[in-house]
Amino acid sequence: MSIITIKRFLLLALLTLFCQAPLTLADSLTPAQARSIAKQAYIYGFPLVDHYRVQYTYFQDRQHPEFKAPWNTLHNTARIYTPDDKAYPTPNADTPYSQLGADLGTEPLVLTMPPVKDGRYYSAQFVDAYTYNFGYVGSRTTGNGGGRFLIAGPDWHGSVPPGIDRVLRSETRFAFVFYRTQLRGPDDLENVKKVQAGYKVQPLSAYLGQPAPAAAPAVNFPVPLSAQAERTDPAFFNQLNFVLRLSPIHPSEKALMQSFVALGIGPGLTFDEQAWPEDIRAAINAGIADAWKDFDALGQQVARGEVSTSRFLGSRDYLANNYLYRMRATVTGLYGNDREETLYPPFYLDAQGQKLDASQHRYTLRFAPGQLPPVNAFWSLTLYDANRLLVSNPLNRYLINSPMLGDLKRDADGGVTLYIQHAQPDSALVPNWLPAPDGPFYLAGRLYWPKPEALDGRWQAPKVQRID
Repeated sequence: MSIITIKRFLLLALLTLFCQAPLTLADSLTPAQARSIAKQAYIYGFPLVDHYRVQYTYFQDRQHPEFKAPWNTLHNTARIYTPDDKAYPTPNADTPYSQLGADLGTEPLVLTMPPVKDGRYYSAQFVDAYTYNFGYVGSRTTGNGGGRFLIAGPDWHGSVPPGIDRVLRSETRFAFVFYRTQLRGPDDLENVKKVQAGYKVQPLSAYLGQPAPAAAPAVNFPVPLSAQAERTDPAFFNQLNFVLRLSPIHPSEKALMQSFVALGIGPGLTFDEQAWPEDIRAAINAGIADAWKDFDALGQQVARGEVSTSRFLGSRDYLANNYLYRMRATVTGLYGNDREETLYPPFYLDAQGQKLDASQHRYTLRFAPGQLPPVNAFWSLTLYDANRLLVSNPLNRYLINSPMLGDLKRDADGGVTLYIQHAQPDSALVPNWLPAPDGPFYLAGRLYWPKPEALDGRWQAPKVQRID
């Protein structure tokens, strides 16, 4: 028996113990099998690895310019995101963020949301290490009256103390709480800061006035791959193994984990690319490339309007183990909301079915009378470059949203036409100008707390039209 075969059987034995299920595997792994496993594991694992990269940057690497705060410490970003913010794609420029990296290994946390009296939209989104949204508090779900909410990890079995309005359970020890507070305009920033000052986080023991329990075992966090290396480097699979070690395997995924073990992929395992012969290594790299081909094919379906982006975001139950959808959501809009919280109509193509490119054309987007996006909170339209980042421009204007309606020029019939182009238009149209780069771009719509007619399709977003 070869060294490689012995190694694979040892890995099988380890995962059999972990999954408590029998495993079988042929004595040899063909390149075709390795390619298929690598593709499936990459699609499955990309959200976990990319999320880990961002969380490490935000809450672990104190030397990184994007570092926010230590674990279990709330950080408020009391400013608008700009083109200088590059940590993850499609940043939002009309709801200043607050972020909490939650380590729930020792004990739960108690989160306090303040009352907000002026009807301002705010929310806290709860995301686990699998990137599933496992709960919300705020305007849509719990109202603007505030409250106290307990977030607990998978190993907590205590009783809920008095004064807690809701318990949110994370599948994983490490979770992310992503707060959004509506900004109504540049002169509204001080009001946003006052709301953010009311967001509070306490360990459960501090909330109860009791001594803290014994700390959970410390974690030795590996340095993540760069966003670029994640796309091609097979070392990706060892980072996936690390995240899986801290993330209990869901019962619906035990068989899937068993299929990954042949390549040394799984909790507690080690992926060793150099242990494989050259043809298997080539197959692993081909499998990664295959994953991106599937990703691109799904993107083409989205651009043609055949698949809605609203299907890519949500809870584990909602996504129903569609891992390609989860990967697409991570790459194009990590930490996007459930469709009931925010609907994201994308604008990738013009009315002729061609990609948007402001080096070639000027465009308009017109909302006919009575056809503005139907929302309970507010809507926005943000422009991004080909890298899904905000675009520098002389107005420092990255979006147009519903709070700006009073400043926009109306059409003769009362509709609203937005002008999307690189060069500044005539002065009368500047209020309606959304500056574009001198090249490819795309537009992301956001409907916060959408009304039923937006969710069920009675309202349809208009098409982007060329005007030259």
